[in-house]
Amino acid sequence: MPSLSSTTAPAPTSGTGAIRVGIALLGAIGFALSYDALRQMAVAIHIRGLLTYAFPLVIDGFIAIGVRALLLLRTAPSRSRLYVWALVGLATATSIWANAMHAIRLNQQTRHTGLHLDDLTVGALSAIAPLALAGAVHLYLVIQRHATSPRHHQEDSATHRHIDTSRHDHQPTGRPHATHPEGERERLETVPAISARDVAGDADDVADPPEPPAKPKGRQPSATMDELVGIGRTAPPGRDGRISRRAVEAAIRAKGHSVGRARLDEATHILQAELDTARANAD
Repeated sequence: MPSLSSTTAPAPTSGTGAIRVGIALLGAIGFALSYDALRQMAVAIHIRGLLTYAFPLVIDGFIAIGVRALLLLRTAPSRSRLYVWALVGLATATSIWANAMHAIRLNQQTRHTGLHLDDLTVGALSAIAPLALAGAVHLYLVIQRHATSPRHHQEDSATHRHIDTSRHDHQPTGRPHATHPEGERERLETVPAISARDVAGDADDVADPPEPPAKPKGRQPSATMDELVGIGRTAPPGRDGRISRRAVEAAIRAKGHSVGRARLDEATHILQAELDTARANAD
């Protein structure tokens, strides 16, 4: 049986590090371009002083966090995922609209001496920066998740192999593993031959079977009184809202417990006393 240490794990996907660096660089560039446009929009809407530097983080930062939340909630109920999708879509649309508005207004106010683009083209090109930011964040998280999944799979496989190896090593001699046909033949060969002389000639030579242990006398209760009362609280009330002895007995037997008449009466009296006390306190 080959040892666990001799098993070679598959090599990680080549180029993953370079892809991560490229995606991170792409996201940083998209963030910088969008950040510049959103900061100028913050000045245009009369946000004061240093707060203009925080305004882009509210929009583009929310996009990055929202994408991460979507991946974490991929197994959540559809209502939760739809809510996060709505927030991410709103933040992305706001960033695209702000970048496009910034580019269009500057395009209208600038005198062009060289290449001149119409407002639609300028607005469409300005939307690349926020889309690149959101896409880069999503790609990075997806690659990170798929890069760690094989490692966890390898650890689980190694654990299962170790358990199987331990079971095989602790298999008693003369009883080989049942999944190997050749082991069955070895077991048959190692069984010693039994001759007729080894068989007891008389019934007196055969050992008597052991006597079964004596059963305890009397029926033991299958549940304590507290358990019976707890189960009885789930029983439906009877007439006039009082405790029904028959309903309590049915609830107890539905839980698989046996109960005698005396213990059933005691549990019913306790439940009725609790109900009367609760009604008196309510009045």
